[in-house]
Amino acid sequence: MHGAIVGWSHSAFGKREYDSVESLIASVANSALEDAGIEALEVDQIYVGHFNAGFSAQSFPSSLVFNALPELRFKPATRVENACASGSAAIHQGLNSLSGKKTRFALVIGVEKMTDSSGESVARNLLKASYLAQEAETEGGFAGVFGKITNTYFQRHGDQSQALAKIAAKNHRNGCDNPYAQMRKDLGFEFCNTVSKKNPLVAGPLRRTDCSMVSDGAAAVVLTDVETARGMAKGVGFRAAVQVNDFLPMSRRDCVRFEGARQAWSEAFAQANLKLEDLSFVETHDCFTIAELLEYEAMGLVKTGEGARAVLEGWTERDGRLPVNRSGGLKAKGHPIGATGVSMHVMAAMQLTGTAGRMQLPGAAIGGVFNMGGVAVANYTSILEQVK
Repeated sequence: MHGAIVGWSHSAFGKREYDSVESLIASVANSALEDAGIEALEVDQIYVGHFNAGFSAQSFPSSLVFNALPELRFKPATRVENACASGSAAIHQGLNSLSGKKTRFALVIGVEKMTDSSGESVARNLLKASYLAQEAETEGGFAGVFGKITNTYFQRHGDQSQALAKIAAKNHRNGCDNPYAQMRKDLGFEFCNTVSKKNPLVAGPLRRTDCSMVSDGAAAVVLTDVETARGMAKGVGFRAAVQVNDFLPMSRRDCVRFEGARQAWSEAFAQANLKLEDLSFVETHDCFTIAELLEYEAMGLVKTGEGARAVLEGWTERDGRLPVNRSGGLKAKGHPIGATGVSMHVMAAMQLTGTAGRMQLPGAAIGGVFNMGGVAVANYTSILEQVK
């Protein structure tokens, strides 16, 4: 194992009108240390995942942790950014510091405050995760980018709108069981599958229910080495922790194959000496429903072009062969950019320690996490298991 999660904390996601980046950091920093059962002075490194890209005026947040925990003053604190995978990138920096034996405990926080921005600003800020030299004029911003991907996929493999609606309905139904989720409402398949005044087309074939929400929130984990974790109250170890980056311009690759994601999953299974069939569940990056469908193919659950089969036949439901996004995913839980990767690891750790409440899957033993920045540009895959 490459290190272990021994404590965590998670804010509610959503429109947090009276919160700032600073207060969101404060809401999770101390409680993560308390959950791990360690003192602030025991922390050796701090990493803050934060995309920003114009969402917040404060673009230098790393030392804001000290305002919440003055005892951390003079500790190394670093902001980490890799678009929508900033949270997982911060976790990887924590794991790297552990492997270099410079660190015994690392505090990793993911945070984003998005809802103060107008809809136009949100679209402009998110589009910065694409290749602006060629994609800056994409109508609909980042949603427009995924709208083009959806159109391309439909042209090759037929209209899969029903499958996308099934993914949205599944994740909203799952989100009802997540106390941290932004939307805890079962919208149902018919609503998600029907274009209406309340569910209009947003970009290409993508409806509002196919798109994750603008969100505020924070999550935190405490990392340590496996030997230390074995002596603590709980520990969830990394059987694999893989990062794979791909070309930024979509013109340099096949945008519907998610080749970087495929490579990340392949390397993770090899690193963990496991196969997909060994996983109890997956938390994956459904920024748009088409992304989850393409990720079914990337992880090897189905063949290329057959992503719809996994959801239409119920494979990814809570009682299916591989439950996907039992937390509600980004679709229902919310997607505060910098917090997302950390949140996904918290959700997986809760499953593996039997502390996921109404989200809990029976017999959850090994979990997969996939978080990506851009259109499968920065790809992070983790395979997690309880430390024994």
